[in-house]
Amino acid sequence: MRWIFAGFWLLVGCSALASEVFLIPENNPKPIYPLELQRAGITGEVKVSFIASADGSVSEISIRESTHPDLADAVRVAIAQWRFKPWTVEGNKPEQQEIIAPMIFRLDLDQTIHVNQQLKVLRCGTVNEHLANIDEYSWIDSAVFAQTRAYLSNVFHRTQLPDEQRLAIIAKMNRQVGTIVRACRESPTRKFISLLPAEIRELL
Repeated sequence: MRWIFAGFWLLVGCSALASEVFLIPENNPKPIYPLELQRAGITGEVKVSFIASADGSVSEISIRESTHPDLADAVRVAIAQWRFKPWTVEGNKPEQQEIIAPMIFRLDLDQTIHVNQQLKVLRCGTVNEHLANIDEYSWIDSAVFAQTRAYLSNVFHRTQLPDEQRLAIIAKMNRQVGTIVRACRESPTRKFISLLPAEIRELL
């Protein structure tokens, strides 16, 4: 099995009120997806506006819409660090322009929709190898559990399952991580899926 980092991909779309200046990024770090929200399976979107100035700096950061306050904070911190290539104010090129950027936080954009097929055949022995040198407190953030959360957060489950139910299922798995890993170590040939909560097994 190919182990991948099950994190997030940030989608940014910008629209400028004054289109005469083409903004060229010089330092534009992505917002850091809060770990607690990743663990909980919480996804969301933030719409932010800010002013880009001719010297390349950013100011007047404003959160217009946000599905979660922690995501808004992450976006605000990141945007404050953004810098663009300076431009010369002349002709139709203004000294400042407002930018509106929607930012989407998702867990599943770096994995295939059919990752469930991989999880269904995954043996505990493979999980054990991956977790061999990982401290117990980090098991919850390991790839196999992150991938499972991401699968449960893909577009199909987010549209078919009430969010409260989906998050409750993820929370149940999170509480059982230690038990699952120890059971895997006792039975390396066992399938990982057999140790997951019944609600998750039904969705795989």
